Amino acid sequence: MNHRIAAIITAAGSSSRMGGVKKEYRPLPGQFDDAGRPLTVLGAAVLAFAAVPRIERIVIAVPASGEYGEAAARASLPEGCLAPNAAPICFVPGGATRRSSVYQALAVLADYNPGYVLIHDGARPWVDRDLIERTIDAVIAHDAVVPLLPLTETPKEIDGSGFVQRHLKRAQIGGAQTPQGFAYPDILRAHEQAAVREAAGVDYTDDAEVWGEFRGAVAVIAGSPANRKITFPEDMP
Repeated sequence: MNHRIAAIITAAGSSSRMGGVKKEYRPLPGQFDDAGRPLTVLGAAVLAFAAVPRIERIVIAVPASGEYGEAAARASLPEGCLAPNAAPICFVPGGATRRSSVYQALAVLADYNPGYVLIHDGARPWVDRDLIERTIDAVIAHDAVVPLLPLTETPKEIDGSGFVQRHLKRAQIGGAQTPQGFAYPDILRAHEQAAVREAAGVDYTDDAEVWGEFRGAVAVIAGSPANRKITFPEDMP
């Protein structure tokens, strides 16, 4: 059985909610790599995956053009991530949406043909090895897995007029995190199908949604409260 593991890290967005400042390349205050260089948001995320021996390939989706392309992404990584003995890292130009960026990265992995792939937001620098390892174990067991955090506030579904439509049960709902893990051949085909729907105006917010629509059940593991995503300036430490 093919148990080769690859990881995709998405960093191709415009960071519009950060005021246009590319969040993945920003330094994390007070955090440094082994060479004493400031550790960036993307660098911290990549370093976490590079430290897991079972991950043999890493693909980073970056902006297709402009000042935040491959050269800037490469410069934001710790030197150890690009060392000859580290897991090979390659960069791929992203697409117009997060989903299309993930698809571009999945396509790059076709020659390597991993058995499983983990897909992670480059704006989640505090992912730890424990969560990565648990995601790997769960995806091998179930073919699709998402880390979930329980909600602490009671969710409500609203209609288009701004009124509560449904009172949802908090115990049955959680907040999805990354990395999300999938059997590689199936998530690649699911993204191919999702591209057709996306061209017709369907929006996909994460890869578990893509899998759920075209492949089926997604298993759940416990997420980590520390594994926060940086979206707004106030999310930076």
